[in-house]
Amino acid sequence: MTPASSRALLFDELMAEVTAATERFDHRAHLHLTWLAVRIAGIPAAIGLVSDGIQRTARYAGMPQKYHATVSRAWVELVAHHVAERATEDFAVFIDRHPALLDKRLLTRFYSSATLASAQARTGWVEPDLAPFPWQSIDQVRFEDSDRSTT
Repeated sequence: MTPASSRALLFDELMAEVTAATERFDHRAHLHLTWLAVRIAGIPAAIGLVSDGIQRTARYAGMPQKYHATVSRAWVELVAHHVAERATEDFAVFIDRHPALLDKRLLTRFYSSATLASAQARTGWVEPDLAPFPWQSIDQVRFEDSDRSTT
């Protein structure tokens, strides 16, 4: 089995798990799938797993234009950030701890509409243009602190 086919199989298994009760793939189910992917595969692999799976699903549904590379990756990174902050074995507990993730418009805190609407963001990764993600702010402070200590 190729890495791509095993990734597709894992995505299909995760999709089946999160849609079993409702048979819908709404925003909460998307978050649940992403949470599972991050916990099972880790952040870098989860980005590929979720992004490729959603892109494949959109193509299969005859709506390839629905796939958005930056949005898919940004949601994986946001979920992963919160998973790393405080791990739990229960998605319901996770989402209760991080209710802001249920806001579909959460990315507008970090991205302007124009940036998200751009062809570049739809087809590839674009960094936030309004505000850094929470972990980027922490990384920047660490970088600035280490830079000061070396001078």
